[in-house]
Amino acid sequence: MATRYLSSRGGSYDCSFESAVIQGLAQDGGLFLPQDIPTIPDEWSNDWYNWSFEKLAFQIFSLYISTSEIPSKDLWEIITKTYAVPTVFRSPQVTPLVTLDEEKQLYLLELFHGPTFAFKDVALQVLGNLFEYFLVRKNGNKPEAERDHLTVVGATSGDTGSAAIYGLRGKKDVSIVIMHPDGKISPIQEAQMTSVLDKNVQNLAVSGTFDDCQDFVKALFGDEEIKKTHQLAAVNSINMARILAQISYHAFSVGSLIRDGRITSSSKVKVVIPSGNFGDALAGYFAKRMGFPISRLVIATNENDILDRFWKTGYYETKPIHGPQANGGFSEDGAKAHSDGVQETYSPAMDILISSNFERLLWYLAFEVYGSGSVDEKREIAGQKVKGWLSELKSNGGFGVEQSFLSAARTDFESERVSNQETIDMIRKQYCSHTPAANTDASSGTTGTTHNGKYILDPHSAVGVVAAQRSIERAPPPETHHIALATAHPAKFAAAVEKALQAEEDFKFEDLLPEQFIGLDKLPRRKLLVKKEDGIEGLRELIRKIVPRTERKER
Repeated sequence: MATRYLSSRGGSYDCSFESAVIQGLAQDGGLFLPQDIPTIPDEWSNDWYNWSFEKLAFQIFSLYISTSEIPSKDLWEIITKTYAVPTVFRSPQVTPLVTLDEEKQLYLLELFHGPTFAFKDVALQVLGNLFEYFLVRKNGNKPEAERDHLTVVGATSGDTGSAAIYGLRGKKDVSIVIMHPDGKISPIQEAQMTSVLDKNVQNLAVSGTFDDCQDFVKALFGDEEIKKTHQLAAVNSINMARILAQISYHAFSVGSLIRDGRITSSSKVKVVIPSGNFGDALAGYFAKRMGFPISRLVIATNENDILDRFWKTGYYETKPIHGPQANGGFSEDGAKAHSDGVQETYSPAMDILISSNFERLLWYLAFEVYGSGSVDEKREIAGQKVKGWLSELKSNGGFGVEQSFLSAARTDFESERVSNQETIDMIRKQYCSHTPAANTDASSGTTGTTHNGKYILDPHSAVGVVAAQRSIERAPPPETHHIALATAHPAKFAAAVEKALQAEEDFKFEDLLPEQFIGLDKLPRRKLLVKKEDGIEGLRELIRKIVPRTERKER
């Protein structure tokens, strides 16, 4: 079992799972990795695809966490609490698989049945429960004044913030502080965040851009003064616990096909992943390495295509775009809440310059391609390679890899780039198709994705379906099946959906709205305004006022 962790940059080894989760980042700035990727135990072989989502997730987590850290009974309680139906997730399957095109053997994995209607709920619900578990266990029966308290800090351009808040609301010994650019995220996303009034939740609206929010987060983690009074933790996509949850739904999707008799364990299944920060794609890679029946992974990018360019050319380089030519998304869908230099698109959650989780894949490929000698020596070489590439990325804006490395990267992956127009066209095309998903097995427990026997894609999911259709041309049925990931409910990005379907006579905006969204804009809200010009000093003092302290005694 892979129960110890190391840094992708070679500076930390033999770390516990708890350390990896609480720290988020290794001390050398690298990302935590399991020292080995475990494989499916033999005793699973004839049974795993019949397990419920909760049982499969529990078994997968168990391969990455020592029972000396989290006893099996406790882990099972964490998992069942996380994926409770209907109190947390609306679908009995948690992440159900639906059929988009029977003839083409194309399926859609719906990941939006959690509290905030986005794929991030699947991971952030479990991360919140793990934070609480570790803190409560550490504090035991200490009186309130003596308890350690964790302050989880994050910046958001939309979905991460709401999913993190819903994952941590009401947790004991943990507070969450989420910063968003004031007036620049979508109304639904802001309402989801600021209407959560739990005492341990603080929403800070920053008078600036998403980059300013991120700068504040980085400054806090580097601020020695705040560390005297608060123990900080991160909640972004690089946390290892989030990857484990994402592995679980990759495995569950292919298991669903086996259980339904559509494939066997030796069938070819390609998984198509709308990609921004590469977390879902990395989890798919882990699932494949573990032995789940995934033949290849298809990376689907929008016009922010750093990943597609890497797989096409072997060069990983940012290409910032500034001024009017960067425009292209809808402000009401959150397109203005991005990092400086990205191309605005109709799929704003994928509008990135750099994919944060890609560093982990670089390490595994470097270990495979360049490593020689003992396992420890190969790990050291891989860490040195990654550290060198990231230094080039920081100083030169990019780096290139050798052909042998690119060939290794292409063994498990291929990629596609999808334009804004192709995204809109696919939403319209899918709506006009009478797909099985709209009639029988779709969206169990969640309204708003089907209407009059028609299926409504959100723009991020549409990017994935465009890429899947192209992949089907290269690898057609019956030999190959395709699973595309549906990462968000269409109501979260209603402006793009309305643009695609405005000419359809039977479509109205109200058709998109799940019942949980109705009246959301009228709920009481709480947020605090933070002036960019107040700097880290002002932010530090605000946090000390509103978040419980963990006093650090001098040693």
